[in-house]
Amino acid sequence: MAKQTWKPGNMLYPLPAVMVSTADKAGNSNILTIAWTGTVCTNPPMAYISVRPERYSYHMIRESGEFVINLTTKKLARAADYCGVRSGKDVDKWKECHLTRGTASTLKYAPVIEESPVQIECRVKSIQELGSHHMFLAEVTAVQVDESYMDAKGKFDLNRTGLIAYSHGEYLDLGKKLGTFGYSVRKKRIKKKTT
Repeated sequence: MAKQTWKPGNMLYPLPAVMVSTADKAGNSNILTIAWTGTVCTNPPMAYISVRPERYSYHMIRESGEFVINLTTKKLARAADYCGVRSGKDVDKWKECHLTRGTASTLKYAPVIEESPVQIECRVKSIQELGSHHMFLAEVTAVQVDESYMDAKGKFDLNRTGLIAYSHGEYLDLGKKLGTFGYSVRKKRIKKKTT
């Protein structure tokens, strides 16, 4: 198999395409779409987002020290794209995308996006100015989930929400299940013969 060597760059795909909601201390709020986000630690629960300082929401996150990671679905794909290519300086993304500001349970300023099936409330612990992007390292203070995705046993069925991913400039619908955690080493059950 022939290979090409390219200059250093980020080719780690697919990524989550999330909408981050935030607000400044004066109550001005905005939504920006982020693909550079992820889990950092389980205990304490921590996540990060990386944002260019030129982005309209950057100063809001830096000032309030809060943001919400709102997971996106097939139904929210158009809004996710719009919030990534339009600036809150020029348009009201809440209004244009018909999204509803909701109240975070643990944050003072940042709202949640009600239409999202999962809202991860975050409080900034540190900011690392890395270059083109600054990384906001944050503690997860609460997670809100849409009760309509709870199954009969009270388990949240995240994979039924229609999550999407972002890969190399494209939004993708997550496909069918290939296995579950640990399936590659799980022992096969031997069926007993009945006589």
